[in-house]
Amino acid sequence: MAIEQDIVIAASTNNTGEIVLLNTDPDYREFSTKVQNVDIDRSTLRWYNYFLCGFRGIVESRKLDNAVGMNLVLDGTVPKSAGLSSSSAFVCCAGLATMRANGLQISKVELAEICTRCERYIGTQGGGMDQSIAFLAERKTAKHIEFNPLRANDVQLPDGVVFVITNSCVEMQKAATSHYNIRVVECRLAAQIIAKSKNKEWKEIRKLGDLQKNLGVSLEEMLDIVDKELKTQPYLKSEVCEILGVTEDELKDTSLSDNTLHITSFKLHARAKHVFSEANRVLQFAEICGDNPDGAVKLLGSLMNESHASCRDLYECSCTELDELTQLCVQSGALGSRLTGAGWGGCAVSMVRGHRVADFLSKVYEGYYANDPQRKVRVQESLFTTQPGSGAALYIP
Repeated sequence: MAIEQDIVIAASTNNTGEIVLLNTDPDYREFSTKVQNVDIDRSTLRWYNYFLCGFRGIVESRKLDNAVGMNLVLDGTVPKSAGLSSSSAFVCCAGLATMRANGLQISKVELAEICTRCERYIGTQGGGMDQSIAFLAERKTAKHIEFNPLRANDVQLPDGVVFVITNSCVEMQKAATSHYNIRVVECRLAAQIIAKSKNKEWKEIRKLGDLQKNLGVSLEEMLDIVDKELKTQPYLKSEVCEILGVTEDELKDTSLSDNTLHITSFKLHARAKHVFSEANRVLQFAEICGDNPDGAVKLLGSLMNESHASCRDLYECSCTELDELTQLCVQSGALGSRLTGAGWGGCAVSMVRGHRVADFLSKVYEGYYANDPQRKVRVQESLFTTQPGSGAALYIP
């Protein structure tokens, strides 16, 4: 679901052929460039690169040779580097502004797909969940998002519960580290090794979801296959090459990304087991909400707790502070709590009964924020309730 916080851009066209971008946050300096000279330098993380991703995605998707210049001012209330998709929201906002400025008409589904692809210009091998909900979200309902083709179905959340965001205040720039892409690569290698063992065209398999579709089996069956085909110990890069019958240079072309070339061993069993079990929890959550949402909130909470444990132990994308925070949230009355976003910092999301929210907020504040000056000063943006918000929109004067 989309949270109620947002990123907004005020935009107008100009006759100078320039992109002129200002940020209301004084920590970020003004940026300008010619529309014909858009360059995204992946070697150094710059705040404006996220705008350039969205701009370039629209321009390239529509083969615009004469994109208009734009004057833009950015503002927003999504906490930065908190795992709440601030970067994806920025990219989507940039794509929407570029579309409107150039007089284009693009559907929300296609916008989501364009923005998913173009955010990868900055080097993050992400999926499309953030961009999809940014465009397809609707107020008062969660969405079950599926891909290939992209589609989103309503999930009616239980009455009488509230979702609470708690920021660990540990910041992780996923575009500036290799943590995220390493997990993508490990999942890809797991899928390719299993595909090879099943005599499939393994080079055509890029994702674990592709593997499942190719094999035509259920998530439960995939979990059994993972246990049978992958060892629990890490795989050395040389071992992966031997299994797939490729050199290290060939592995670079078929499986790795630029910022994962230095990795020498890969945890394939744990990563694959997390992905398939997590996918199964998503289906279970949606099914429970559809069958009896009000009578099964404890079960929904248990799925959230299981999800965090899997992120912590199998995918290893949590951190000490997030583990401490989710545990505190459950002890303070949450039905369930898990990290949200890429991980290694950022936020947890907790499901809390409505009549317990005030007590919950008080306990979490005292237990995590009150005695830490750096956390305490950020508490207003770090501890808040939210209901499903609406997706991206244009406001035209």
